[in-house]
Amino acid sequence: MVPNRTASMPFILASVLISVMGLGLVIPVLPKLIEELSGSVEAGARLNGLFFAAYALMQFTFAPILGMLSDRYGRRPVLLASSLGTGVDYLVAALTQSLWVLFLARLIAGALGASLATANAYVADISKPEERARNFGLVGATFGMGFVLGPVVGGLLGNLDLRLPFYFAAGLALLNFLYGYFALPESLRPERQPQARSLNPFAALGILGKTPVLRGLSSSLALVFLAFGILQSVWVLYTGYRFGWRPLEVGLSLFLVGLGGVVVQAGLVRPAVAWLGERRALLLAQSLGVFAYALYGLATQGWMMYAVIPLAALGNLGQPLAQALLTREVSPQAQGALQGALSGVQSLTVAVGGLVGGLLFALAARLEPAALVGLPFFVGSLLYLLAALNTARLFRKA
Repeated sequence: MVPNRTASMPFILASVLISVMGLGLVIPVLPKLIEELSGSVEAGARLNGLFFAAYALMQFTFAPILGMLSDRYGRRPVLLASSLGTGVDYLVAALTQSLWVLFLARLIAGALGASLATANAYVADISKPEERARNFGLVGATFGMGFVLGPVVGGLLGNLDLRLPFYFAAGLALLNFLYGYFALPESLRPERQPQARSLNPFAALGILGKTPVLRGLSSSLALVFLAFGILQSVWVLYTGYRFGWRPLEVGLSLFLVGLGGVVVQAGLVRPAVAWLGERRALLLAQSLGVFAYALYGLATQGWMMYAVIPLAALGNLGQPLAQALLTREVSPQAQGALQGALSGVQSLTVAVGGLVGGLLFALAARLEPAALVGLPFFVGSLLYLLAALNTARLFRKA
């Protein structure tokens, strides 16, 4: 059966939006809920970091596993089970009065949220080769929209009740399950499904080393993800320290960062490919990241950060283009394993980047001259430069 693309893409985009929004919805309220259940402000602050670290670890561990399960049993059952499980999980989190049940619920949410890899594999299944960059761009844009909307909606609902965002996330996930149950066809044909293989998540990462293109582009993506993790961890600290930004300015700037990613990935991937081709467009995107991060670090006034955001947004062209090129390096029955490995690398490198960014900012804030406070962004610029040079070297050889 040929998948119905009209029914398939909306479900995939809805799944991605709900998964990202589910995380964003609880960000504004989770620290307070942990504090309420632990009975201590100090314990709440300490445990909040533990909750997020555990969530990231589950994403890293289960993205390859769910990807391989989708290769073995099909994309549809994995996606539907993830939607149903996520809905039940958020409902448990909304109802519990136990801190450890809440912690367990976040672990399960992290594991099920790793189904984004399966969603990307589904997109690879149903897309013609020339459509893959555009469709991955739509997935990336939807991811960005969830990043923008989740904390806003979560904050509004959390003002009414700390548990209301969890109920809302549960409702979205269960509605998506019902929609998918009736409308989502299987994208992986039976003859394409592979024999059983190990579900070791570390072994699954081995798929990224099977060809020069897989090794090269996945390495470049890891460098870009590392740079993004640095930016994510220091943006609030940097803008507050250097420009005295308050929550309003920080929230507005992050909204524009997310919106820029949405616009670029939803609307500019196809024109960029038509104008430059996938390879040159990817090199351009990574090169723009070099300048954008350097300019963030050199900014001396707050308005300069806003001026750089559109340039940085163009760097978002890179990920869907790289994913489209990578999907051509593996067989249809290995798309789940590939996307799972990429998701695992992203989770790990963003988390490491966050730690590195915090250490760099703490170091730079003690140094003179004051311009060195931009050190985390300069390191991010260097990482983008290494990614661009690595990609250029790969394309010259290929």
